[in-house]
Amino acid sequence: MCGRYYIDEKIAVDVEEDFPDIENCQTEVGYVGDVFPTSVAPVISKQGHRLCLVSQRWGYPGIGDKGVVFNARAETVQEKRLFQNGFYRGRVVVPVRHFYEWNPQKDKYTFYRKDNQVLYLAGFSDFFDSKLRFVILTTEANDSMRPVHDRMPLVLEKGQLGSWLFDEKEAARLLKQTPSLLERFADYEQLSLF
Repeated sequence: MCGRYYIDEKIAVDVEEDFPDIENCQTEVGYVGDVFPTSVAPVISKQGHRLCLVSQRWGYPGIGDKGVVFNARAETVQEKRLFQNGFYRGRVVVPVRHFYEWNPQKDKYTFYRKDNQVLYLAGFSDFFDSKLRFVILTTEANDSMRPVHDRMPLVLEKGQLGSWLFDEKEAARLLKQTPSLLERFADYEQLSLF
């Protein structure tokens, strides 16, 4: 599961360094700091044959206007009617500096790359009330996440972004991959005297 992540003021610069041909097409200005469901944040999308950094709201409206749906399971995304159009026609990549997860004891952990590079999370978007909104895909936890939670975002490598965005067959294959190991940090960790 992924219910909060962080972007800093340098995220767009780092994305542009990773992908020099990307165009900054943001129509709304997101904010710097923790991003929560319903926040507006940057995502990388395809427009024709080019990459574009755009602003979208995180989360589909919930059924019966109850809450928001902000994650989708990679294992079932192709089968769920709510997600099919977004997966097949609106795949996006969500650039983040790090994301958070809580264990059953409600301890908060921060997950990030050791080299502090951008994490690229697989997602997709669709139109609701004439505006694009995105969700983040989750998958089974890898070894670095498993001690905290059984799910995690589907993290893509830089070299996989083109395949995710432009190649439907490769995107379907990427749904099954195990993300690379991440570093984790907790603001507070219980220490044992024994």
